[in-house]
Amino acid sequence: MASQQVFTDRDLEKHSSSSIAPVQPSHHGKSKLASANPLGLLAFGQALYFLSLFEFAPRGVTTTNIVVGNMIWMGGIAQFIAGIIDFCAGNAFGATVFCAYGAFNLAYSTIFIPGSGILAAYSTPQGIPKAEFSQAVALFVWSWFIITVIFTIGACQANYVLFSLLCTADITLILLAAGHMVDNEALLKASGVFGLIAAAISFYAAAAYLYVDGVTPFTLPLFPIRKDRIV
Repeated sequence: MASQQVFTDRDLEKHSSSSIAPVQPSHHGKSKLASANPLGLLAFGQALYFLSLFEFAPRGVTTTNIVVGNMIWMGGIAQFIAGIIDFCAGNAFGATVFCAYGAFNLAYSTIFIPGSGILAAYSTPQGIPKAEFSQAVALFVWSWFIITVIFTIGACQANYVLFSLLCTADITLILLAAGHMVDNEALLKASGVFGLIAAAISFYAAAAYLYVDGVTPFTLPLFPIRKDRIV
């Protein structure tokens, strides 16, 4: 573990508008790369919003194929690009989070692409998914719950907005995995509710990171957890 560092209010103010990672002293001057946080958080939130929305058949739409393309491009590729930008900027936490969730969206959407053969492998010759499919999806989601818990612990000294986002994502994944395991529609709808809440928090966080440097006449607070030092 790194030694304790003390930061001034100016350091914390600069950090709150540029990075979702814990504050770290810079030794290479100001990065020329723009912050990837608005793109990454918008991609995360929009993909989660769209996916969660279809748990409730909005406007009578029950065919969810339209979600696949959105998860590939916005939730997957756009978010992965945000992660690569954070890698280049030296932000390991943001890079790992964005690339990981970008990969999640790409992996999940691939399940429903006919050419992948994944869904077909868990379906009858008539194309009806077997009970085994729900169990397989549950196991997939549980693995991402573990990853999200790791991210949640890593964000416990960042800010309350990011921390609450990841906590809500934890609950969403628990309900989604449990709903598939026991084939319970109520749990799946509950996961949709918490998914929409997490998406709203993600949209707020994206706006908070975007509305800086005079872009708007106001800024949005992120409510930092530690104001004196980061370990």
